[in-house]
Amino acid sequence: MELRDRIAIVTGAASGIGRATAIALASEGARGVVLADLADMDETAAAVSKAGAEPLPVSTDVSDLASLQSLFARTDEVFGRLDVLHNNAGLGEGADVWPDVPPARCAAIVGVNLTGVVLGTQLALEPMKRSGGGVVVNTSSGAAHVPLPPQAVYAATKAGVVHFTKSCAPLAESHAVRVNCVCPGLVDTPMVYGTGGGDRPGDWLRPTFEAVTLLRPEDIANAVLDFVRDDSQIAEIVTVGNEPAKG
Repeated sequence: MELRDRIAIVTGAASGIGRATAIALASEGARGVVLADLADMDETAAAVSKAGAEPLPVSTDVSDLASLQSLFARTDEVFGRLDVLHNNAGLGEGADVWPDVPPARCAAIVGVNLTGVVLGTQLALEPMKRSGGGVVVNTSSGAAHVPLPPQAVYAATKAGVVHFTKSCAPLAESHAVRVNCVCPGLVDTPMVYGTGGGDRPGDWLRPTFEAVTLLRPEDIANAVLDFVRDDSQIAEIVTVGNEPAKG
């Protein structure tokens, strides 16, 4: 798919991978980029505008059906079409480790990381089909493929995203919607530092953190663009891994 004049939604757009993807989509010629998050999106909106697209920030709780429905309704009201959805919003255990994670936090992780992806994809189908087809890219994690005892809930949801993506393969024929998935390694985002309380990685993560070179959010944004451009990719799972630290 060529991005010229297309309309995209990016969830978790306030920072990190979401912000980088929103800017990348704008830079590639998207006409409008809808920014979905509960955090302040002013910086992302300004960067998207500078890159050449019209930003539309919409305060959205992706774990809440009504909130997601409002997001898609607002997108249709302003732009009248939808071509790309990046289901990127994500939540981890934070500074707590499993099983000492408050149950409410566990429920929130499942709601954002898995429910949001499932419902977001479902709600995108009708407007994408009406627009002639579209592309959904889900953000999973390298944690989907290996046990991660300190963040067991996060890992479980990300594994669910992978299997959900694979199960969406028939949508390419029934709705002209390709669903794919990117699985990042460690990325230089607030979530990584949130494992240690916000200013450093958690003790359990530090050995890995120090052994590899962190990916940049832009590295993941580039993988998202590859999925959008390549019409042959259907229910593909691509892992973007870390290189060993230099020196």
